[in-house]
Amino acid sequence: MSNQIHLPDAAQIGYAHLRVRHLPTSLAFYADSVGLHELKREGDTAYLSADGKTIHLKLTESPNAPPKPPRSTGLYHVAIRLPTRVDLANLFRRLVMREVPFQGFSDHLVSEALYLPDPDNNGIELYRDKPRSEWQYGAEGMRVRMDTLPLNVEALLDEADDRRWTGIAPETDIGHMHLHVSDLAKAEAFYSDLTGFDVIVRGYPGALFVAAGGYHHHIGLNIWAGKLPPPEGAIGLLEYSVIVPEDAGFAALSDRLQAAGSVVETGEGFIVARDQDGNAVRFQREAATLK
Repeated sequence: MSNQIHLPDAAQIGYAHLRVRHLPTSLAFYADSVGLHELKREGDTAYLSADGKTIHLKLTESPNAPPKPPRSTGLYHVAIRLPTRVDLANLFRRLVMREVPFQGFSDHLVSEALYLPDPDNNGIELYRDKPRSEWQYGAEGMRVRMDTLPLNVEALLDEADDRRWTGIAPETDIGHMHLHVSDLAKAEAFYSDLTGFDVIVRGYPGALFVAAGGYHHHIGLNIWAGKLPPPEGAIGLLEYSVIVPEDAGFAALSDRLQAAGSVVETGEGFIVARDQDGNAVRFQREAATLK
């Protein structure tokens, strides 16, 4: 379907909120190993940040939560974006030295990416973007050309410098979310035709990539894990946020979501909707920060 509505170019992912089984174990991974900083704790939820003020990740402990089956919809991975290749290399070296297991390494033409599971098997991507001047455009079905090629991990590790580790680079953010969905056409209807993300890559086997502002993707959508939903209350994604930092764009989006009956919560500067598979998406005017 041809989409005639668009999110503002400055729209981007804000934070991801995950359900985990044991908070101290998760913090050992996300804070001690990856280097995010814990901002605060509220009950069973920890708030983590790269820069010490912006909330990039929320973790909520649920000791009896069932695991998310591999063949189910929901989270594929949260993609944590490092600002430079050196920053990615420094984190990579740290994780290798701490014997953190990886699942894969890819050159996507637009980025270099490392894939690994968190302690609850939630998928994590650590990546850095290549300069936009190096991106390729115009391939059939692709506004931005992407691929999955082997990554030269030795060359990446060689980029690591000698600076003392003080945590993840403060300019780090959540670059994109990637979801397992039950149907690509229904996912496109929500994320592009209703929400207003532009389709950037169409025709990648079993997947669709959408974004604002010409980015390679803010949300990846794939049908690789089948159609079944995970059990109620399972480990995995509770919510993620999208920042829409323009009054007119946010108001228009809110009106569309309300009219479509997708909204489950509203408040000052935010609106929460559920997508075609029930994932909660919090659209907000500003990034969430420590109050």
